[in-house]
Amino acid sequence: MPRAGLSPAAVVDAALAVLDGGGPDALTLAAVAKRTGVAVPSLYKHVRSLGELRVLVGARLVEDLAERLGAAVMGLSRDDAVAALMRATRAYVREHPHRYAAMPLDPLHEPAQAEAGQRLMEVFLAVLRGYGLHGADAVHATRRLRAAVHGFTSLELAGGFGLPEDLDDSYQRLIAMVTASLPA
Repeated sequence: MPRAGLSPAAVVDAALAVLDGGGPDALTLAAVAKRTGVAVPSLYKHVRSLGELRVLVGARLVEDLAERLGAAVMGLSRDDAVAALMRATRAYVREHPHRYAAMPLDPLHEPAQAEAGQRLMEVFLAVLRGYGLHGADAVHATRRLRAAVHGFTSLELAGGFGLPEDLDDSYQRLIAMVTASLPA
């Protein structure tokens, strides 16, 4: 019988705490079991494997990011929405660097993550509709936008910007570059 209070969602919560404390490499069944106060075999009543747990964690991460970005762009359009989306993503990465490192890059192709991935994609597509972008043009613009944000934030987390110029100013210029690339 599963331990009272322990469920797949609670196991994912514990996995996120492990992830926050030590990064993606720290996420093991043993660490999650310790965090939940059960033996590793007890976790198998809630998740089949570490692989499945990582997929469930990835789905939660994508869902959380989609929710945060959706809230950030609500009521905004065009350049204001793009700027809000980019700033909210950067804020998430800075607040949760280990979660971001564990986030799946392409959740649309993992069945257990596809629903959350679609919600995240819809946030991007909704922002880009303000520019009249649909179909392939919207997909290409989403890829540019994701690449710009991911590249900057990944370099920032890794300490890849050693020069003294202000990073916030650099990011604002990146936002301006991205918005300038979108249709007038």
